[in-house]
Amino acid sequence: MSELEVLETGPLSLIQDLGRPGYLSSGVGVSGAADRGSAKLANRLVGNDENSACIEVLMGGLALRAPQVTIVAVTGAPATALLDGIPMGHASVIVMQPGQTLRLQYAQVGLRSYVGVRGGVAVPDVLGSRSTDTLSGIGPEALKPNDVLLVGTAATSFPNVEVAPVPPMEAGTLSVRVVGGPRDDWFTNPEALTTGVWAVSPDTDRIGARLNRHGDAPALVRTSEAELPTEGVALGSIQVPPSGQPVVFLADHPISGGYPVIGVVADEDIDRIAQARPGQLIRFTTA
Repeated sequence: MSELEVLETGPLSLIQDLGRPGYLSSGVGVSGAADRGSAKLANRLVGNDENSACIEVLMGGLALRAPQVTIVAVTGAPATALLDGIPMGHASVIVMQPGQTLRLQYAQVGLRSYVGVRGGVAVPDVLGSRSTDTLSGIGPEALKPNDVLLVGTAATSFPNVEVAPVPPMEAGTLSVRVVGGPRDDWFTNPEALTTGVWAVSPDTDRIGARLNRHGDAPALVRTSEAELPTEGVALGSIQVPPSGQPVVFLADHPISGGYPVIGVVADEDIDRIAQARPGQLIRFTTA
């Protein structure tokens, strides 16, 4: 096996694959990459299986040194990748020669970048996944300077592509599709969810994107202050606590909750929510 040396980690760098499905009945959530599409693309670019473990980088700031020839790709939030100070293309194949250092600058748009490594990051798996679940604490610890990451054996095939054309990441108001329910009847005005815009709170994390009402649109009003029996909640559920400020559940969300879920984000739009930065505006539309 080859290795990668971690020099710097930025605000938060985690090992993620596509998660550990199949354990909800035991109280273990799926977790996995917050932006699944970007993680899959990073792996495809370096010739890995889509479920291989990669590095999820919050905002940027990660620095890696390669003792051996190592092939990587950076996707997701477009944090400029510098190979020994030379800018590399985003969503492109990058060949690190022995002793070279890859540094990610801080992204100006989007929230999470993904570094795919040919062969995958070979940390031990837990329940069949190498993902870090920040809610339960399952999986590998967050990366820290001086960590040495083992890299798995590369697949025999290699895709015949050097760069993937990806649309620019959205910096303005996101239009996100939502399906109403199952507890929209717990609100006197469920239509308020799709009225006006919401702003992503600075408290957003991998558990959920917390939203604040922006502008003079109406607040969500409960029909009753009674407690809701605990029930299962899915990825993308929009749960509304007593504050009236919705939370869109992301990769590390709890698998059950006692606050009403007013709607669920369409699966195709969950990755976009995961890339929304604090202060960015979101407009919900009916799917």
